[in-house]
Amino acid sequence: MAENRVTWALVVHGGAKEILPEQEEANRRGCLDALAAGRVILEQGGTAVEAVETAIRILESDPIFNAGYGSDLNADGEVEMDAALMDGSSLAIGAVAAIRGVYHPIAVARRMLDEPPTLLVGEGARRFAAARGVELCDPGELISPRQDGSVQGTHDHDTVGCVALDSSGRIAAGTSTGGLDDTLPGRVGDSPLPGCGFYADDLVGGVAFSGDGESIARVLLAARVMQALEGGEPAQAAIEASLTQLERVGGEAGGIVLDYLGRVGWAHNSSHFAVAWVTDSMGAPLVRLRQNEE
Repeated sequence: MAENRVTWALVVHGGAKEILPEQEEANRRGCLDALAAGRVILEQGGTAVEAVETAIRILESDPIFNAGYGSDLNADGEVEMDAALMDGSSLAIGAVAAIRGVYHPIAVARRMLDEPPTLLVGEGARRFAAARGVELCDPGELISPRQDGSVQGTHDHDTVGCVALDSSGRIAAGTSTGGLDDTLPGRVGDSPLPGCGFYADDLVGGVAFSGDGESIARVLLAARVMQALEGGEPAQAAIEASLTQLERVGGEAGGIVLDYLGRVGWAHNSSHFAVAWVTDSMGAPLVRLRQNEE
């Protein structure tokens, strides 16, 4: 019997965090906007990598999320960002960490896919971005009114992420984050580390996490999801089982997953987790802020 596979699928998240009532609509709208941008790419026959970068760029531009513009400030009052993108066809990985002064860290990660290194950090990452024509900015331009204290808000640890399956069966996964508020300069979490915050393999699926980066890294959450999928677990069961590993180290997380057939799964142990998803077989996209939401 032939396996029931969708033509394309896309899922995005805006982070595992607490979402205040007055921020709910902005989180829903931001995720749906990102989903719509990535969907256009997939409907036009574009690649999963293109769709993931496009969707995450939208999230990086929206200050409701802790990525790109509106990123959290470290202990020195500066924005340092991490991002990663993985092509499940070639297993190519592009990642940057503690990068400053770029509008879209995910665009730098995309350009890393064809390079021998899988990860560049700090000034080296910014120099690479400049050499590859990625738009630079003054680091202060990434600080939103909410981050400079003139507008109240909450971020917690809301890395953004996206996983896509395109019409050629290619899978990609990406993440982007502004890190943690008041953290040590140079701190790097799980987001740019393959097997921790993300992974993609056309033969298996793709996954992207958000949450307490050190805890996610200690138990290799993304790798555990991929192993479960490889063993035949459904996408939803795989992502739910992975979160139980956090009981060993503590911490909160939320994750999204697509298997190679385009089946969507997502779960979180945080109070909220902004998620939106759509496939070619759905009449309309869906967006949720918590697992038990109707």
